[in-house]
Amino acid sequence: MGDTDVLVVGAGPVGLTAAAELRRHGVDCRIVDKLAEPQPYAKAVGVQPRTLEIWDTMGLAREALDAALPMRGQLIFVDGKPGPRIEMELPADIPYGFAAIPQYTTERLLADHLARFGTRVERGTELIDLGQDADGVRAVLRTPDGREDVQARYLIGCDGAHSPVRRAMGIRFDGDAFPEQYMLGDVEVDWDLPVGFGVRSVHHDADGGADDILVCIPLPGLNRYRMSMLVPPELEAVASVHGTNGEVAHGLETSRTPKLRHIQAVLDRLSPTPTTASALRWSSVFRISHRLVDRYREGRVFLAGDAAHIHPPTGAQGMNTGVQDAYNLAWKLALVVGGAADEGLLDSYQAERHPVGEEVVGRTVRHARAGITADPADLTTVLLREAQLLVGYRESPLVDGADAAAADTPAPGDRAPDCGGLLRDLARYPLRLFDLLRGPHHTLLLHAGPDTPADLLHRCADAAASAAHGRLDSYALLTPDARAEGIRLPCVQDGEDGFRTAYRSRPGEAVLVRPDGYLGGRFRPADPDALVTHLRRTFTPVS
Repeated sequence: MGDTDVLVVGAGPVGLTAAAELRRHGVDCRIVDKLAEPQPYAKAVGVQPRTLEIWDTMGLAREALDAALPMRGQLIFVDGKPGPRIEMELPADIPYGFAAIPQYTTERLLADHLARFGTRVERGTELIDLGQDADGVRAVLRTPDGREDVQARYLIGCDGAHSPVRRAMGIRFDGDAFPEQYMLGDVEVDWDLPVGFGVRSVHHDADGGADDILVCIPLPGLNRYRMSMLVPPELEAVASVHGTNGEVAHGLETSRTPKLRHIQAVLDRLSPTPTTASALRWSSVFRISHRLVDRYREGRVFLAGDAAHIHPPTGAQGMNTGVQDAYNLAWKLALVVGGAADEGLLDSYQAERHPVGEEVVGRTVRHARAGITADPADLTTVLLREAQLLVGYRESPLVDGADAAAADTPAPGDRAPDCGGLLRDLARYPLRLFDLLRGPHHTLLLHAGPDTPADLLHRCADAAASAAHGRLDSYALLTPDARAEGIRLPCVQDGEDGFRTAYRSRPGEAVLVRPDGYLGGRFRPADPDALVTHLRRTFTPVS
């Protein structure tokens, strides 16, 4: 019998994120995967700016940036003619841009990061039975050394679209499948299109319907792309939109393997410029479904990533949404396992992440059918949403005051904006606000001007730290004309007014940031009792 706090099933990017974050928060966990080796496929490629922010907090940004290719935009061609050219430029206050990293590289980086905490993926280990009671989860594993019974306090199913965890819990996975069958290929081409731009080329039939499509996503390397297109008739298979044997029709299929000639034939029809494909690394036929579970939690068992939501790959939303699932859940599990929060905190995972999954599934289906350029929003809003920077939890039971926020002010439940130009006495260079938010705890930012009483800052920080069981970091954010004398908190000077501008904040206000980088509350004016009342939404009362 092996015991652990949390058992993570599935070692893709989502499961690895969950395990790494649990370990960073001090939680004992195991992560298992039925595959003996990682898959060498560039399945999920697009890495959104919000994911890079998460990796920054985790301590993984340098490695990710070293491995990434910048995604600069998309070239669109319609019936052989140039269409809109999308430049993927974000506002200057966003710290990271869009990136392309093959999934196998992402998994390697996350697995290496996890290993620094002393935890490694247990490969060739399959979940074959699962049950739970009021005290914990009982899992039966088939390992290379035989059967193993595992008792865990909680289990996270990150085991993909065909999730055995989801099936074992009897969780509905409603939706449908696209009737089209597609093929993927990882190839090199000899065209001279601009580096870092994706390509989408579509041909329409006489009735205006798309009857031929080519989508090329750039990968690190010289003129290397992951290309997707409709399968030719010789590779089509008779298949139900519901899959075979009750399985979900989604993902790669190993029984039919496209050849280089199949990809070249599509390029001959749809490439915007004559080109020859070569260096085929891998290829596959794949199906696309759009489905969403009715609940992300069943007792002590949670679902994340494709186990909870699947949809078209349009906009590279899937893996990134799953990473945010794991990031949202891990800190909450850590507080409950550590005794600082009650079980009820875990209900907020469903409350916060299920609406996100529902929105992503609906949007990607619309974009798959009509294209991203058909989105009625302005381009900046579209890009911020695709970057997952507009994801928010204003309706969450953990936040309050969102309704009272001004339209142009970051509200409780919103992503905490970054800002630059922060100064500290011992740092000979400006800091970013995100530098202060890398810890695993809540962070209290106390905006102080020349007339802000130091005693108020101290009372707020002390009360909040006590209510958070010590799992809270406090900083005094000083206006350019304020001084640190008499303040016994870590002080940071808002030297360029970046914090005031980004947060529409004023001296005397307290801003509380959650461990996942979202605003928990704003308090105007800062008040110790209000902070304690708010933190009791998350933490158990201190006796």
